[in-house]
Amino acid sequence: MTTDLLAPLDLAFWNMESDRHPMHLGALGVFAAHSPTAGAHAADLLAARAAAVPGLRMRIRDLWQPLAFGGAARESDPDFDPLNHVRLHAPTDDFHAVAGRLMGRPLERGRPPWEAHVLPGEDGVSFAVLFKFHHALADGLRALKLAAGVLDPIDLPERAPRAIEPPRGLLSDVRRLPALVPGLVRGALSDAGRALDIGASLARSTLGMRPCAALTSAPSGTRRTAGVVIDIDDVHRVRKSAGGTVNDVLIAVVAGALRRWLDERGDGSKGVAPRALIPVSRRRPGAAQSQGNRLSGYLIRLPVHESDPLDRLHAVRTAMVRNKDAGPDRGAGAVALLADHVPALGHRLGGPLVGQAARLWFDILVTSVPLPGIGLRLGGHELTEVYPLAPLAPGQALAVAISTYRGRVHYGLVADAQAVPDLDRLAYAVSAEVETLRSVCDH
Repeated sequence: MTTDLLAPLDLAFWNMESDRHPMHLGALGVFAAHSPTAGAHAADLLAARAAAVPGLRMRIRDLWQPLAFGGAARESDPDFDPLNHVRLHAPTDDFHAVAGRLMGRPLERGRPPWEAHVLPGEDGVSFAVLFKFHHALADGLRALKLAAGVLDPIDLPERAPRAIEPPRGLLSDVRRLPALVPGLVRGALSDAGRALDIGASLARSTLGMRPCAALTSAPSGTRRTAGVVIDIDDVHRVRKSAGGTVNDVLIAVVAGALRRWLDERGDGSKGVAPRALIPVSRRRPGAAQSQGNRLSGYLIRLPVHESDPLDRLHAVRTAMVRNKDAGPDRGAGAVALLADHVPALGHRLGGPLVGQAARLWFDILVTSVPLPGIGLRLGGHELTEVYPLAPLAPGQALAVAISTYRGRVHYGLVADAQAVPDLDRLAYAVSAEVETLRSVCDH
């Protein structure tokens, strides 16, 4: 049986989960339907294809061996049945309402931690699929690859094979050891310095602006989702006029939308600058793709308190440049890297405490999920919209995930349903902020 030891960060995600704070990623894809039975056909296809995707057979098993005490590993489930993971639901006229309820349900931990929920549309001309993958099974890129395995095949250009270095013998490695020792010592000292730097930056991040009560919540275990679609051309117009990157503009839109939403609901935006965690992938292009999470992050203050939209964009741009200059291995946003220095048993015992401490680290997650530029299909039905959905950490009420697909940007909003009953108003504020930025830049 194939096994794969969980990396430290995967183990952290596995152990910080609770019934009220499931640690799964999601993606809600909307497909154009050719017939009222398209949803049922899609469910049959997903179940049939899942059996042929090795990564979807992997369950997570706790380990208690001496060398991995308290750890966990992925292993192929000998009793894997796709029908336990693919569910066909009754027709609905509100995909997000159903997705919200499903996102609040933890995945079953005794079998491969993923699900695909097919939601036929009452209109008969569309259906949706909600994919759920536990964060310990896959990060965003890996989840995308697993989902692509059950969609219609796509033709991609073949990548030239990488040159393989001939293996060195044991004697060669022994001879090289004296030359390697100084580098190993420098690496250890560098790791220690980086850990101290991250800790100091994390302490500093707790100072400053007042917290945003609307972004914190007592755990209810309920979820609500909403989606917003904007034209990527509008984003490029703002970027070319005001400067910065596409990602800077998309983050500034979140800051402006939060300002509108807080003011309209009466909470007020004065003095509010919530800390946003911006995850950063540490996967190297062309490198072998392991199953484990390879994540760091940037931490910035969202300039919600700034009244001028261009000032908000400038503040985001400045903060992101500062983070990029420092690199993803330093600063408070890189705290995920500290997981590498915690033994397996420490993750096992401290997982719940780490989850509870997330509210001291950041106030809101704003993450970007890359998608292929080519059109995706399921059973010949075109994928027209795709909303990435991020997990909520304990004590946090809102998470924002962003993806760009075929010329349009999709914002996926996930909120605690009791803390944010007006999530649709925030979704509207995202659209309104884009219109404001475009109008300001056009004039």
